[in-house]
Amino acid sequence: MSSSHSDDPWQWQPPHPCRWQQPVGLIRLDGPGALRFLHGQTSQDLERAVAGQCLATCCITPTARLRGLAEVLVDASGAWLVITAGDSGLIHQALDRVLFPVDQVTLADPVPAQLITVLGVEPNPAWADGTDWLGQDPIRILLRAEQPAPAWLEAIPELSALDQERWRLQQGLPVEPAEINEELNPFELGLAERVSLSKGCYVGQETLAKLATYDGVKQQLRRWTWAAGQDQEPSMAVASLRHGAPLTNADGQRAGWISSSLELPASADQPRRLIGLALVRRQALGEATLLAGPLPLTISSPAGFTPPPVGAGGGSGRPS
Repeated sequence: MSSSHSDDPWQWQPPHPCRWQQPVGLIRLDGPGALRFLHGQTSQDLERAVAGQCLATCCITPTARLRGLAEVLVDASGAWLVITAGDSGLIHQALDRVLFPVDQVTLADPVPAQLITVLGVEPNPAWADGTDWLGQDPIRILLRAEQPAPAWLEAIPELSALDQERWRLQQGLPVEPAEINEELNPFELGLAERVSLSKGCYVGQETLAKLATYDGVKQQLRRWTWAAGQDQEPSMAVASLRHGAPLTNADGQRAGWISSSLELPASADQPRRLIGLALVRRQALGEATLLAGPLPLTISSPAGFTPPPVGAGGGSGRPS
């Protein structure tokens, strides 16, 4: 039975129109080998990209652990690597360590910028005023540190910090270090659309191909909610539902752990609630309710989660 707006916090929508502003890091790559280099160092198929494209990718380790999320904004002389989640300094260091003169790439130091996502507004051709657009559904605009926002953008109300975090959790967008760290891989976090399993050799490819071929993803990102009952003390829940808190099923078996949590404001017709994200073990993915200590959490799949691919890694079955 579907939940109504009154009892399902995931039915919430941010006020429209609105803008979500997040700090990002920009790394410039110039030279004829820029896309080939990024193709080999990130998860997306980039070598055949053309000027004007913006492609989402993952920055990963040789063992396919996640360093960060990025957008590759391609132009005629190279590309901008827009680090939307993760430490841009550490990602730059990792790229610099494997860059050689034969790559024909100049790698610049990371610089700060703002990525602004606009919701509830139709794009207008008159807004093409020199700003970099990363997409139109929704509208996403990149502003460098010294670049003022255009007047039309300034006129759109900015989401509060609480609403920005609530929207992130609702979509299941991972952040560093809660979900983005060198312990998790892109498939666990629902980022399969950012991974190419058909392109040529790249860092982390062998691990990702094995995970897909042998259905080897051991946990997946899920949303959770908790609502205070008359016999429950909300302050105890706030302390208990924290990053790293273990989850169990009804039989007391390990089921995962909490990665993010947020307390929602209570109202006269709404109980005190907490929402968040968790990594749930594959044995518990079919459970609608899991426990954090004595507290029952309602579990669901995030709106933006893409299931891991199964059998797409080029292998022919499970290992013997």
